[in-house]
Formats: sequence, structure tokens, C-alpha cells
Amino acid sequence: MGIEHMIDHTMLKADAGKDTIIRYCNEAREHKFASVCVNTCFVPLVAEQLKGSGVKTCCVVGFPLGAMLTSAKAFEASEAVKAGADEVDMVINISALKDGDDAFVEEDIRAVVKASGGAVVKVIIETCLLTDEEKVRACQLAVKAGADFVKTSTGFSTGGATAADVALMRKTVGGKAGVKASGGIRTPEDAAAMIEAGADRIGAGNGIVLI
Repeated sequence: MGIEHMIDHTMLKADAGKDTIIRYCNEAREHKFASVCVNTCFVPLVAEQLKGSGVKTCCVVGFPLGAMLTSAKAFEASEAVKAGADEVDMVINISALKDGDDAFVEEDIRAVVKASGGAVVKVIIETCLLTDEEKVRACQLAVKAGADFVKTSTGFSTGGATAADVALMRKTVGGKAGVKASGGIRTPEDAAAMIEAGADRIGAGNGIVLI
């Protein structure tokens, strides 16, 4: 079996229109990708396009900075799930993590997990902005808060996924959560390196190239 079942086919660009989103849905159906990942305004469209296909509707919450009020993140997650999202990729409060306010970070994640009502929650820790110690702490807090996955990157900051970060995240969470590599994964070789390092999911805008 190929890696298609591991790919979140992702389109988060601000200028992506409906035609682009529908094309991504068609490609995901054809290639049997894990999900199509979009901004929350497109969740109803994607859920409708993917109905009956087995491909999940995935969205991002608190994206891309993670610096919203916790209540706003939770509300966005709740509304997205009501609109048809099966999976929610949320961004942590990066500044709170760097300030050492672990209780706030954990509660921020927990609020989104609770608001998502059983939908799969992936926690984006934005590895390019963190030290290794902070990456470990972020992963531990995500697991404590009940998240299903930890995810490397938004793809909108200073860097994307690296095999070293994926390996560190996998070592930290063990079997307690999945690991999603996202950001800058452009070739089949890139994807293979991430999977070898321990990734269960690959977030990419070019899923067809990767397979």
C-alpha cells in the first residue's frame, strides 16, 4: 500500500477560491487521501463534496498564529465540527509555552479538544519557533490535554517539518498520540523521510506529487 491514506491534502492559502477547494476534494476522492484540510469557512463545502467518499474533512483552528483567546479557538472548533469537520488542527499559544505557562497551554488545548466533541484534534506546535525542550513540553501538554496528534508546523512561519523534529516528537509521545509532519514536504523523498522518522500523517498541498 502507498502513502495516500496518510496524506492530509491541504489548501490554506488566503486567495484560494471555491474552484481550487473543489479540485482538492476531487483529487482526494480519486487518490483516497486521508483528508482535505482547509480554513474553517470552507468546511461546509468540503464536507458536502466529500460525502460518502471516506475522505475526512479537516480544518485549521486558531490559525496560523495560535494567539487568539482560548474561548475564540474553542468556539471556532465547535462551529467547524457542527459544519461537518471530522478533524481539527489547532495551533497552540506559542508565546504562553515560551513564557513557561504550561497550565495555560494545556487548558487552551483542552478547551479545543472538549469543544471538538470527539472529532480528531491535532495540535500544531510550530517547531521552527521552539527549542527542543519546548517541543518536548508542547507534546507532553498536548497528550495531557487529550489531543489525538501532535503536528510540526503551520507551513506559514519560518520553517516546516524536519525529520529530526518528527523523531523527537514521536519519542516524546510514544504510542499515546499520532505525529503529523507538515510544512515544506515537497517530494516523495521528503515524505519517506518523515514517515521513517515516525510520522503517521503528512500535511501537504501537493499530495499527488508525494504519491
